[in-house]
Amino acid sequence: MTNRWTITRRHFLIGLATMPVLVACGQGSSSSDSELVAWPSRDRWPPIFYQASPEAQEAYRYAAAHPEILQYFPCYCGCGEQGHRSVLDCSIEEFRPDGSVVLGRMTFG
Repeated sequence: MTNRWTITRRHFLIGLATMPVLVACGQGSSSSDSELVAWPSRDRWPPIFYQASPEAQEAYRYAAAHPEILQYFPCYCGCGEQGHRSVLDCSIEEFRPDGSVVLGRMTFG
């Protein structure tokens, strides 16, 4: 089975570069009412997701599908004091046992 969200390293890095990271990391912690929950395996994303650039959408899809890779990209958004260790921490707040993920607010501000 092929992955329909295959992305090149170049496209991934472009997607990351287009995310307004400082706005996202400056946001307060989200409550359960404002969490950005997605179901990547079902291609279900929160409505605000579709307002992001196509590159940013692709970067989030990649992050949800490839956490084992993104854990090795250092965080560059200045959120180390919030516990971010990698780009994965900036993109995905939580992987849930039911298959859903809580997206970080990198693009959504």
